[in-house]
Order: sequence, then structure tokens, then C-alpha cells
Amino acid sequence: MTTMELFPEVKRFLENPKRLFIGGEWVDAQSGKSFTVENPATIQAIASVADAQADDVDRAVHAARSALEGEWGRVSASERTRFMLRLADLIEEDAENLGQIISLENGKPYSNAKNGEVVITASIIRYFAGWPSKIEGSTIPVSPRSGERMLNYTVKEPVGVCALIVPWNFPLSMCAWKLGPALATGCTAILKPAEQTPLSAIRLAELIERAGIPRGVVNVLTGFGAGAGAPLAAHPDVDKIAFTGSTNVGRLIAQSAVGNMKKVSLELGGKSPNIILPDADIIKAAKGAADGIFYNQGQVCTAASRLYVHESVLEQTLEELRKHAAAHVVGPGLDPRSTMGPLVSSAQFNIVKDYVDSAVSEGAELVCGGQKPSELGDGYFMPPTVFLDRQEQARIAREEIFGPVVTVMSWSDVDELVHRANDTPFGLAAGLWTNDLTQAHSIASRLKAGSVWINCWNVVDPASPFGGYKQSGWGREMGKNVIDAYTETKSVFVNLG
Repeated sequence: MTTMELFPEVKRFLENPKRLFIGGEWVDAQSGKSFTVENPATIQAIASVADAQADDVDRAVHAARSALEGEWGRVSASERTRFMLRLADLIEEDAENLGQIISLENGKPYSNAKNGEVVITASIIRYFAGWPSKIEGSTIPVSPRSGERMLNYTVKEPVGVCALIVPWNFPLSMCAWKLGPALATGCTAILKPAEQTPLSAIRLAELIERAGIPRGVVNVLTGFGAGAGAPLAAHPDVDKIAFTGSTNVGRLIAQSAVGNMKKVSLELGGKSPNIILPDADIIKAAKGAADGIFYNQGQVCTAASRLYVHESVLEQTLEELRKHAAAHVVGPGLDPRSTMGPLVSSAQFNIVKDYVDSAVSEGAELVCGGQKPSELGDGYFMPPTVFLDRQEQARIAREEIFGPVVTVMSWSDVDELVHRANDTPFGLAAGLWTNDLTQAHSIASRLKAGSVWINCWNVVDPASPFGGYKQSGWGREMGKNVIDAYTETKSVFVNLG
């Protein structure tokens, strides 16, 4: 096992206990509590991090409110753009350090972290940096009953103080998904990273400080859901919650928002169907299917975990999947040879292992994978795993796993296929592989999913809306759609008589 040396700046970053970032100051949690973050590849502690509680939430919300009503509220649209472009530049300049930090706390391969997540994060911030000068209202011709001459116009104003609660699977880019529109619209924010992966958010806060963004505009609270997330979601002086995570926690977030009727956007779970038609290029389709489920160790909300293959090409597809699974090198994220790292935590490993074991007991056929490689020691490693479930009865065919496990099922009739694909409480994503353009558009129009990919998978762009149907969420992230989620529309009438 060969791992790359930590960069000097990363060593320095990890040496000192990590504090909370509130009102532009680095402070300890008022309780004095802290927790350790471990490297999932080695199960060794890598940093000590402040454990925020309700008192710290109050401090952060107050700081965000003060900034909103103070200096940040007076910052012009063009100034917001300059701050955000500066932040994007700093993220790119720090890509090597951020890449190692993400790989250490999350487990993903360093190359994926640096060249994928960090680059994407900068591009998202840069995209939203173009929005401040383009957020505009309109004039409306009105006809009051009184017959008086009226000028009616609308203005877009920031929704206010935003609680941004992000997951551990893409710990930096998920911050950008929410922080980008919040900053662009003139809101202030309290960022709550997942307890498994707080270090990249702390590093981001250091860059926010260096970018010169005014104090209190962005605050970072590290901690657990019960101690920090719950009081943040329920806080009466928070105007909006943006959450990405599990559907079960999303329900709790929605309930917490009822107190002051705060705005809520939720990007939740999925059980995405990926469909291979008989006329598809099977070599490309199988590679796309493998990338769709094995990327990021399968810890992706849009993971292509249900693979429907036409019966005429089933065996060829299975053989190609075996090849792609075998080609992966499972190992620590900081090993340059690794193409798949560990799962993020022991809890996640146990969940995935339980699904694998239950699939075997329920009669699904294990094609490959399913067992932790013995040579990898104590890390939370699960290899690419493929099941064939002819009856579509196993739990792995119905429930979100969040690991590198795909269930392959055959089909023969298109109408039945569409019914099976939609027969899920989720509706985040779907995809299909075919060379028949008419069939592609026809099936895509019938799939109940927020994103449908044709001859590709997991294509996401800052300019395009992203979100889910059914229990996969409320609202949309990204694109112009998300601007409405972070603004209020005010209608003004002026009597010209």
C-alpha cells in the first residue's frame, strides 16, 4: 500500500484543533466539546473539531442577521460578484490542499477530489458570481377598479438568513450548490457540514476569510445533527433551510421549519433506474452503467442502482459489468493507484454490508464483489458489487443503498418497463441507452424523475436545474430556478394620479 505524502499546508491545517467560524472569528464551542474526524481508509483520527450546540447556533444566527442588516446589506451587486470570483480563484489555487483534505475525510481518490470536486466547486461559485447583476424584477400593466393610473413593479430581495445543511458524499461541492445562490442573492448563511466531513468546510471558511467577504456573511458550524443541525433548522430567526441528505432526515427538517414557516428546499434520496434498450451500444452502455454506480463508491444520490437490461442483451451486459468491476483498484484515497476508496464510515459500511447479505439470503444472484478485500486492513472498503435479481423482490432492488452495489434486472415489454422504473417512492434521476431517437424521447417523457439522461449518466451543470419528483425532494438546485428559492418578490404600487 503506497500513499502520497501530505502537503506541508495540509499538515499544518490538521495540526491544530478546528474551531467554529462565527461572525468572522474562529471560536471554540461554548460547551468546550469537540469530536474527532477519522480517515475511513485507516480508521485513524486525523483532526479534532469543535462540536457546536444550540448556544453556538444562536451566536451564528445572530452574526448572520447582523451582517444582513449591516454591511452585507449595503454591498452592491457588482461587489458581490467580485467577492465570489475572488473566492472561486482561491478555491482553484488551493486545489491540491483541498483535494487531500477531502480524500482524507471522505475516502474518495485524491484525483477525483482534486480534479473533480474542487474544480466543480470553483465552477459553481463562478457561475453564480454572474447572477447578482441579473436578478431583476419587472413592471406590470395593471387595471385597478378605481381607474386610477398606477405604476406596478416588482423587486427581488434576499430571503434572509439561510441555514445550509450539506452531506458527506460531496462535502465541498455541496457547499457551493447552496452557498453560490445564497451569496449571489445577497443572503447570509450558516453552513453546517456533515460530522463525518467537516474539514473541507473549515478550509472553505479560511478561503472565504481570505476573499474578504464581510464578517458574519458566512458562518460555519461543525457538529452533529441533534446538537447543531436540529436547533439550526428550528431556529426562529432563520428564514430558509436548504438541505441535502436522506429522505428521513428531510422529513424532520420540514417539520422543524413549521414553527416560523421558513422556506425549505430539499434534495433527498433516490433509487434511480438505468435502462438499456436492445439496440444500444452495449460496450458504451455497460461502461456508463458501471460509472453510474461505482463512481464515488456508489455514495451518490443519483447512483444508477437499478439497471434494467433488455433480455436479449442481458448476458453481454453482465459480462461487461464484470470487466468494469474487476478493473477497479480498491484502496486508500491517497494511494495513486486507487480508483475506488473506502465508504465514509463504519455506519455506512455496515449498512451496505447488511444490504449485500440480505440480497444473498433473499435469492439474488451475486455476480461479483460483495466481500471486503482482506488485504486492505481495517478500512471501510467495499468492492464493486453486481447482483442479478430476476424477480425484483430483494430489498436491494427497492431501497436506497448508497454504496457500490447495482441490481441488474431484465425486461421485454416497454410499457411494463416504464411501470417498473416508476414504481418507487423516489424520483431523482433516470437514464436510458439507445440509438433510437424516437424511443429515447418517448420513454424519457414517461419517466418520473427530475433528471433524465440519454446515453450518458450523472451529467450536472450549474446552469441546469437539479432536483427530484416525489420523495426525492422539494424545489430545484442550480440554474435560474434556484434564484427564486433564495429571494422574495415584492410588488410595489405607485399612484400616479
